[in-house]
Amino acid sequence: MAVEASGAASELVQVVALLAAGVVAVPVFKRIGLGSVLGYLVAGLAIGPFGLGLFSDAQAILHVAELGVVMFLFIIGLEMEPSRLWGMRREIFGLGLAQVGVCIAALMLVGIAMGFSPAIAFVAGTGFVLTSTAIVMQLLEERGSLSTPKGQRIVAILLLEDLAIVPLLAIVALLAPGGQATGTMDRVYGIGVALGSVAALVAAGRWLLNPLFRLLAAAKAREVMTAAALLVVLGSALAMQLGGLSMAMGAFLAGVLLSESSFRHQLEADIEPFRGILLGLFFLGVGMSLDLTVIAANWALILTSVAAYMVVKSVVIYAVARLLRASHPEAMERAALMAQGGEFAFVLYAAAASAGIIDGTTNAILTATIILSMALTPLMVIAFDRFGPKASVSTEGVEVPENLVGSALIIGFGRFGQVVSQPLISRGCSVSIIDTNPAYIRVAEQFGFKVYYGDGTRLDILHAAGAATARAILICIDDREAARRIAELAKAEFPLVPVLARARDREHAIELIHAGVAYQLRETLESALAFGEQALLAIGDEPDSASAVMAEVRRRDAERLDMETVGGIYAGRDLIRGNAVEA
Repeated sequence: MAVEASGAASELVQVVALLAAGVVAVPVFKRIGLGSVLGYLVAGLAIGPFGLGLFSDAQAILHVAELGVVMFLFIIGLEMEPSRLWGMRREIFGLGLAQVGVCIAALMLVGIAMGFSPAIAFVAGTGFVLTSTAIVMQLLEERGSLSTPKGQRIVAILLLEDLAIVPLLAIVALLAPGGQATGTMDRVYGIGVALGSVAALVAAGRWLLNPLFRLLAAAKAREVMTAAALLVVLGSALAMQLGGLSMAMGAFLAGVLLSESSFRHQLEADIEPFRGILLGLFFLGVGMSLDLTVIAANWALILTSVAAYMVVKSVVIYAVARLLRASHPEAMERAALMAQGGEFAFVLYAAAASAGIIDGTTNAILTATIILSMALTPLMVIAFDRFGPKASVSTEGVEVPENLVGSALIIGFGRFGQVVSQPLISRGCSVSIIDTNPAYIRVAEQFGFKVYYGDGTRLDILHAAGAATARAILICIDDREAARRIAELAKAEFPLVPVLARARDREHAIELIHAGVAYQLRETLESALAFGEQALLAIGDEPDSASAVMAEVRRRDAERLDMETVGGIYAGRDLIRGNAVEA
């Protein structure tokens, strides 16, 4: 019994150490502007075999923590309706293939220049081509770029790289000694199993998942819904893994299949806490895996490899982006974000080692090269951001909403939201206000407003902010994509609560109408009309005549908006990305 108690205590110490490392390191690193990813990596190194020695087997943690990447891809898939994914086909199979193909060729030449044989150079370079999905997704999310057009193009490239792991593993098998002469039927069988796994998952998503969730929802057991959400994510990942594909790819596909389900927002809210914890654990595991002994013994080769591969890959990514008409800033940002190798390289190198293409020492050197490149990526992004710095605002001293009750929920308290709140408060209405900008929150408190910190795109925040009991939800933020997502979420979860929204322009107004808002107003419309009326008076028009003209302008504008909304001129929100012209 004493031995069992001692073992349990030792495991508990490790769990506490993992949590403490993340809790201490991440806020410190974010505070000094180095980002959460680098914080997790350094914390993992500190508590791993080459730090405090609290963990001896980093790979065991990585195997569990990879589920964080899986859940991240599932949540991304929930945001990708099939029509939207189909609209990205050119980015996935055009931009993605171009970048992967050119990078493989360039990095293979780098390996040959460093003295590797062609087979080893191919394996080494190909592993470095496979960007870290976990790191890039996390950085995109932290920068607020995940739902932007440039962020979506990076997501498309990452999806292509996930798909590329299958043919690359087949090529590794061909490069193995004797690989050309044997195993042809095995490879054909493997491809068949992979296609069968995808077909089975698509069939289950179309005909089984929605009935399953309807049945579980009728049981009104929240914990069962959470368990079912985890079952869907892990089950789809397992199905893809058994078929020889990426677990993350399976989770992404499951998310896409459920993206148009009425249970989408519930699934996202259930998975989000697990995703965040496990993704942090993944970065901790990567930090622990950094073998300082291998680096010390081969430091010159490893540092040269990291520098050569990252520089060449960055140059190729930039060149491909510019050739495909990306702007200079976007191409630079993509190069900074995607210059590292990724977690799929570990799989590729392990397969090459088992096939006899590389030996154990070469595998360790290449793995250390990948991990170092992953650790350097946040620093590269910080260096890029200094060309156009954005101040990192601390959330210290601000509160988050908790079981608020108000007759109106205001989301966003910038210039627009502040004006909107005044008539409500003047009438004695109780209001709940949330915003994601701590600077606005602190300034508002100086003038007597109680504003809470919260992201309106999260279902749990909306519940905590009192959306379910509000008489109206007012979306006053200036982020068009976030405003649409909040509108869709609010109408799906609180269908009886009227939603009013601020629109950026005509196309955004139509998006919001399709999302189900009860009222939308373009942010410059009324001020421009008032300005125009004063212009008529300034040139000598009579007040009654000026009022009549403005009434006619309003009538024509409303008719055009109705015609564009109902008549099919609206081409879909995925085609509108900030290029609209206000009519």
